[in-house]
Amino acid sequence: MTTACVQRFRSIFLLFVFLFVHALPSRLVAAESTRSTVDEVAHSALRVTTPAGTGALPIYVSSDWSKPQPKVTRAVLIFHGKKRNADSYFRSAKEAVESAGNAGRGTIVIAPQFLTEEDAAAFHLDGGVLRWHRELWEGGDNAVGPAAISSFDAIDAVLAQLADRSRFPDLVQVVLAGHSGGGQVLQRYAVVGRGEAALTKAGVRVRYVIANPSSYVYFSEDRPLSTTNFARYTGSCKAFNRWKYGTQEPPPYVGQNSFASMEESYSRRDVIYLLGTADTDPHHPDLDVSCEGEAEGPHRFARGTAYYSYIKARHPEGFSQRLWEVPGVAHEERGMFHSACGMEALFDVPGCASAKH
Repeated sequence: MTTACVQRFRSIFLLFVFLFVHALPSRLVAAESTRSTVDEVAHSALRVTTPAGTGALPIYVSSDWSKPQPKVTRAVLIFHGKKRNADSYFRSAKEAVESAGNAGRGTIVIAPQFLTEEDAAAFHLDGGVLRWHRELWEGGDNAVGPAAISSFDAIDAVLAQLADRSRFPDLVQVVLAGHSGGGQVLQRYAVVGRGEAALTKAGVRVRYVIANPSSYVYFSEDRPLSTTNFARYTGSCKAFNRWKYGTQEPPPYVGQNSFASMEESYSRRDVIYLLGTADTDPHHPDLDVSCEGEAEGPHRFARGTAYYSYIKARHPEGFSQRLWEVPGVAHEERGMFHSACGMEALFDVPGCASAKH
C-alpha cells in the first residue's frame, strides 16, 4: 500500500470516528465524561473489617483522631458526589466551619472517599484499598475488592470511631451531610444503616443532611403523579421498585431486616432534606435519567419535594424530618452547604426560618 493510500485510509478512519462520536446522544457522552478518575486520593485510610474481610477506606480527617480529641464536640461527615472528589468537599466543609464562627468551634471534619476500579488502577493503589464498580457505592453495594464490604459497612466504621468515648469524650453531635451522589448514599444509609445505634447509646445526637440527590428509596409501589399526589406505578419501567429505588433485592448489608420497621425508625430520625430551588434541569449531565429515576419525577427539586410529601403522609405521628429549600441554588455543593440553610443544618446557625417546611 502506497504512502498516499495509507494517509487516505487514516483520514477516512478518523472521519468515521469523529462522526460516530458526534452521532452519540449528548446525554451518553456527558455520562461518559463523568467517569474519569479522581484528581486526588486521600492520604489517610480507615481500616474497615467485617466477616467478609478487611479493606482500607481512603479518608480525609481534620484532626488526628488516632489520639484522644477532648475538645471535639461536633463531627461533620461530608460525602462526595459522583465525581468522588472528596478533597474538594473536605476543603469546602472546613471553610464552612470557619464561616460558622463560634458555632464551628470544636468541629472535626471527616470526608470518606469511595473509589472506583478505574481510580485504583490509575493511581496504582495497593490491593487492600477498597474500590467499587462505577457508582454502586451510592446504593450500599459491596466493593469489588479487596473484600465484599459495603459502603454502608464503611460508614459504620467511621461512626464507630466517633462513638469511642476514649477518643471523643466530649462529642455531642454527629452531622452526616451528602450532596448529589453523596446524598444518595446517605439517604439509603439513614434508612438501613446500623452505625447510629452506638452513637445514640453514647448520648451523641445524629443528624442526616441530604442535599439534592437524584433519587430516593420508596417503601411502596406508589410514585408521584405530582409533588403532592401519588398512585401505584403502572408505567413500563419493570425495575422501578428494585433497590436503590425501592425495597426489592436490597444489598447483602440489609440482611433479613424488616423494611416496615426500618421505615418507621427512619421517619423519626433527624433528617433534613436540603433542596436547591434551581436544581430543575431535566437534562443535567449527572442527573439519574434511568426509567427508575424518571419515575420519581422530572428533576431533583421535584423528586425531593415529592419524596418529602410521600414520607410525611405515611407517618403522620412522630414524624421528625424536615424540608428546607435553598433559594436560587442549582446543583452545586458549595452553594448548598454554605447557604443560610446549609449553615443552620450543619452548625445550628440561625438564618433559615423562611425556607423551612
